[in-house]
Amino acid sequence: MSTLSVVLPAYNEELMVGKTCRVLHEVLTGAGISYELVLVNDGSRDQTWNEILKAGEKDPNILGVHFSRNFGKEAAVFAGLAQASGDVVAVMDCDLQHPAETLLEMYEKWKEGYEVIEGVKKSRGKESFLHKESAGFFYGIMSKATKVDMQNASDFKMMDRKVVDSILSMPERNMFFRATSSWVGFRTTSVEFEVHEREAGESKWSTWSLVKYAFTNIVAFTTAPLQFVTVGGGICFGCSLIMIIYSLVQYFRGRAIEGYTTTILLLLLIGSAIMLSLGVIGYYIAKIYEEVKRRPRYIVSKIVRGTNDVTENTRHDV
Repeated sequence: MSTLSVVLPAYNEELMVGKTCRVLHEVLTGAGISYELVLVNDGSRDQTWNEILKAGEKDPNILGVHFSRNFGKEAAVFAGLAQASGDVVAVMDCDLQHPAETLLEMYEKWKEGYEVIEGVKKSRGKESFLHKESAGFFYGIMSKATKVDMQNASDFKMMDRKVVDSILSMPERNMFFRATSSWVGFRTTSVEFEVHEREAGESKWSTWSLVKYAFTNIVAFTTAPLQFVTVGGGICFGCSLIMIIYSLVQYFRGRAIEGYTTTILLLLLIGSAIMLSLGVIGYYIAKIYEEVKRRPRYIVSKIVRGTNDVTENTRHDV
């Protein structure tokens, strides 16, 4: 009988861990699906790990992974994939905003032969206008980079074991799971779902953290920002060429050019463009530096299955 592994990254989710495990147990058991829940505690500062241990005492199918510190959601997802042992693996949020019932529809699609089942949002829920527009711009860039429509993409998806193994075999350290799972290909379909409102706790994403997350993942997956530098340089060159032509025309007409203000503005414009370009290039160099160092994506301090500590017998990121 096939086993479904559900990877659940958790950061400061003490209020939701217990309920999430109960809901998933009821839904999957009710459908007769053999399962394991892989909960990754991403360096939470609250009682999330203790709640995972309590849930493991009630359900032996729960595998708890404890990071030595906070490494971020992407690292938590990949740690969960590395520890998952199922024939098919799903990734979903620990706050139940991804509906558990949708897993059943995804599972049926997998049994039909699909190897990647993407969870696609019917709507983005309650978000500000700025957040929606920013998300649209971000996913527009990612869609062009991956050649896959990611406008309503999410981390909520289900993958066959061969897909998971393909993703884990990639050597890079800075990896964007949401895009990588689409980039690897395989037979893909999608399932729509309604984003549920968070029942307890609060979102861990501020506007600044979302901007930072977006830029980091764009740089990790595509060279589009470097192309923007080239375009910006071309625009500056075009403006400079126009000013040169204008200055020569005025000179040969015998007219004095009142250029102090214009000169200052041009210097500021070009100087800003150069500094911005160097910043983008420097960010790519920093990512290359991180890749060359070959530090692990994450460090696991403890792994517990049910009530048994199995840390020594599990895979670590290397």
